[in-house]
Amino acid sequence: MESCNCIEPQWPADELLMRYQYISDFFIALAYFSIPLELIYFVKKSAVFPYRWVLVQFGAFIVLCGATHLINLWTFTMHSRTVAVVMTAAKVLTAAVSCATALMLVHIIPDLLSVKTRELFLKNKAAELDREMGLIRTQEETGRHVRMLTHEIRSTLDRHTILKTTLVELGRTLALEECALWMPTRSGVELQLSYTLHHQNPVGFTVPIQLPVINQVFSTNRAVKISPNSPVAKLRPSGKYMQGEVVAVRVPLLHLSNFQINDWPELSTKRYALMVLMLPSDSARQWHVHELELVEVVADQVAVALSHAAILEESMRARDLLMEQNVALDLARREAETAVCARNDFLAVMNHEMRTPMHAIIALSSLLQETELTPEQRLMVETILKSSNLLATLINDVLDLSRLEDGSLQLDIEPFDLHGLFKEVLNLIKPIASVKKLFVTLSMSSDLPEYAIGDEKRLMQIMLNVVGNAVKFSREGGISISASVAKSDSLRDPRAPDFFPVFSDNHFYLRIQVKDTGSGISPQDIPKLFTKFAQSQSLAAKNSGGSGLGLAICKRFVNLMDGHIWLESEGLGKGCTAIFMVKLGLCGRSNEAKLQYVSRAPVNHGRTNFTGLKVIVMDDNGVSRMVTKGLLVHLGCDVATVSSGDECLKVVNNEHKVVFMDVSIPGIDIYAVAVRIHEKFARRRDRPLIVALTGNTDRVTKESCMRVGMDGVILKPVSVDKMRSVLSELLDHGVLLEAQ
Repeated sequence: MESCNCIEPQWPADELLMRYQYISDFFIALAYFSIPLELIYFVKKSAVFPYRWVLVQFGAFIVLCGATHLINLWTFTMHSRTVAVVMTAAKVLTAAVSCATALMLVHIIPDLLSVKTRELFLKNKAAELDREMGLIRTQEETGRHVRMLTHEIRSTLDRHTILKTTLVELGRTLALEECALWMPTRSGVELQLSYTLHHQNPVGFTVPIQLPVINQVFSTNRAVKISPNSPVAKLRPSGKYMQGEVVAVRVPLLHLSNFQINDWPELSTKRYALMVLMLPSDSARQWHVHELELVEVVADQVAVALSHAAILEESMRARDLLMEQNVALDLARREAETAVCARNDFLAVMNHEMRTPMHAIIALSSLLQETELTPEQRLMVETILKSSNLLATLINDVLDLSRLEDGSLQLDIEPFDLHGLFKEVLNLIKPIASVKKLFVTLSMSSDLPEYAIGDEKRLMQIMLNVVGNAVKFSREGGISISASVAKSDSLRDPRAPDFFPVFSDNHFYLRIQVKDTGSGISPQDIPKLFTKFAQSQSLAAKNSGGSGLGLAICKRFVNLMDGHIWLESEGLGKGCTAIFMVKLGLCGRSNEAKLQYVSRAPVNHGRTNFTGLKVIVMDDNGVSRMVTKGLLVHLGCDVATVSSGDECLKVVNNEHKVVFMDVSIPGIDIYAVAVRIHEKFARRRDRPLIVALTGNTDRVTKESCMRVGMDGVILKPVSVDKMRSVLSELLDHGVLLEAQ
């Protein structure tokens, strides 16, 4: 026990408490000083940290507290034991909490920094969204104004209304004091004041277009702020204390080029107009971005509207011009149709009136020719017949040419005997050539089809005309005719650039060459020969016959047959060669074509006696009626003549075998008379054969006669031989297979 009592504590109790307080103050000061250091460190490490001044104040407070506890290290004094124990406990607890707080701040401050950073980021985003929403609202408002202005501007396509509406709507939308439009003059060197909002300035005032302020505006498509004192902006009354801001914008004037009715024209900007807008004076208002954008958009819309107006104006001008042209063309068409109708009526009347006396001359001459005549009398009668036939041919040529020119002539496309056609032409030409002691030869290639499809009558007319010319202009030698199928390499002729042959399996091109040893043709006269009423001067001097229509008509017939005709001659006295090609159809089966041709080909049995045949002749012209009766009486017929349809219906009975009716009787529907004759006889064998006498050779007349049941058509004039052939064919076949 004594040994234990001998051990004494190292420090007295009071001094130990002081030591604890001393250590606690040290740790408290250390903790306080570490907290600002941590804050400073994290602030530097953070890119964005809010409330910097709050942190500075908090740091200063902690530093001062730490400094206070640190100073206490040198100001310790003895206190009562109770106070010392309480202070020691409080300081120990404070030191523990301060150190724990300092340690905790190491983990808490980064989280606080990230939260604050996100909060700041969100605030910035919110502010940015607010700005964007404001911009969107501004754009919507601008768009609404633009749509409204565009609707007002485009509600019309009148140029003046567009520009005036633009100024009014801009002035109302933007609350402008004045708005003006300067348009370029025709010379393009000045701008003229054309439109104003309030009409405070005289329209027509001009400024040079080369002013710097104008060049500045024209150089950009944006709205440009200009000085209120510039020449184009001096539009307000003077005396204002402070003039409002002024902006100017260019308005493209689109130039219309290559305008067409059925296509969109080309637009190109050639010049600009200048639009000047002024805010109210004596106000602090300024131009905003969205207002400038509105002005720019409206300027573009005005340019588009003006382009549409220009297109409309141009189209209306073109429409008016087109209407004028259409009216002129319609008037010309009507005049042409009237002229064609007048010409056709004239030709029809002249044809009828000329054929009636020709019918009398040829019929009476042919009757006179069959009587006993002296040689001199027979020569005179033959001359009359020859001249009459020439005149009849001329009449036919004139009618054919007229119908070819107005397009009313159509080809009769039917199968025919091609070889027989050449032989028939040869038989017709040989007697004429033998009189002049000329030989005529015919050569047909082995590949030439025997039967073809085409207009036999027109092809024969072409050949007779061409071969007849060769005989007429040849004094000695002969004429050689060759026919072949044209080869593809020989079809194209540089003299006929418009001739484009088209081959097919069902067609071929017939090539006919007629070569003579006649007087020849001068090369410079060849192109003229295919012109109507034109003849070679050298030939015309030697031959008075001919009208100059033959080759012109031949050329048109050849063109109708998709062919080509031309002449070749080395000069006068060296003969001439006529060559033409026509397009014909191939028969599918030659036997069928042959049967079809043979079935419709007339067979002449040589019948010459028609004694007792009862015939009725209906004609309003007494001379023509008497002549036709004379022909029939000469052939032995028992003839009754009438001059009207009613008289014909009364006279005709089942004893009459043939009725000849003139289809050109004025005031009588000859086709209705034919129908009533058919209706009068119940049985077909009792009714007479009805034959039309006409001067018209067109298809319409023939088809009209066939439609009402007529049995044939005869073309005036009629000779004895022709009437004999007609009666023979009628009695043998009961119908005229071809118009005679």
